[in-house]
Amino acid sequence: MSKSATLDQDNIENSSATWRDYYEITKPRVVALLVLTALVGMCLSVPGVIPWQLLIPAMLGIGMLSSAAAAINHIVDQRIDSVMARTHKRPLPNGRISQSSAVSFAAGLAILGFFMLYALVNPLTAWLTFAGLVGYGFVYTMYLKRATPQNITIGGLAGAIPPLLGWTAMTNEIHPHALLLVLLIFTWTPPHFWALAIHRKNDYAKVNIPMLPVTHGVSFTKTQILLYTVLLFVVGLLPYLVGMSNWLYLAGAVTLNLMFFIYAWKLKFNADENTAMDTFKFSIIHLMILFVVLLVDHYVLPV
Repeated sequence: MSKSATLDQDNIENSSATWRDYYEITKPRVVALLVLTALVGMCLSVPGVIPWQLLIPAMLGIGMLSSAAAAINHIVDQRIDSVMARTHKRPLPNGRISQSSAVSFAAGLAILGFFMLYALVNPLTAWLTFAGLVGYGFVYTMYLKRATPQNITIGGLAGAIPPLLGWTAMTNEIHPHALLLVLLIFTWTPPHFWALAIHRKNDYAKVNIPMLPVTHGVSFTKTQILLYTVLLFVVGLLPYLVGMSNWLYLAGAVTLNLMFFIYAWKLKFNADENTAMDTFKFSIIHLMILFVVLLVDHYVLPV
């Protein structure tokens, strides 16, 4: 195809693009959950009210870089998204946004977010957030996702770091309590994503992505989900055991993790066609409420 024809094609694709299409490729619901966990990390890092002079640029910068990573995921996965039933109507495979426009959009978000964090927050947070972008947008999406069935276990670290980013934004230091919050999300990620992978097993098989249900079977994956919910139950107790939180968090964590275990038990031993997706949906609610409880516990029952 000639250069002029390519430009014409880009113009055709972009002519139908709206702000909603660009908004969609940032995975706003995912980013909102990440930013929530970053906010909790900020609040837990200091006593009392956090200064708005750091809060606003930190939230915006982390959100922009997270959105850029999501857009990179859309760009890299454009081909497989066009084949999978769940994703074929996304703006890139559907032709509403051209690849060049998406690249420019992602780069603009990343650059603006990085320099906002670097100049208005601190360099440590800027570089850690950028490392998260590289980990998810490139290491996971370009390599791990296509290389190993443990892709989400290894690559999940990139999605688990927002509480650490929030903590360093306020304190400019890496604290063990912040790493404990990272461990909490890191342990939560595999059972969360594998439940979706079971539901979308045929889609992943169609595009040769080695998700665990494709390579090791659904039964094995269900066992792993159940075991990870047990591990998550144990890890969920740690913030209380190390004196980071009080009894309100403990009650919330025990309740939520027990509910996650019940979903995983049903998925393993008494599943119907909706159980995997129900487990996936509950896992999102689980993490959101767990971090809200952490936040409430911090202010209502300060340690």
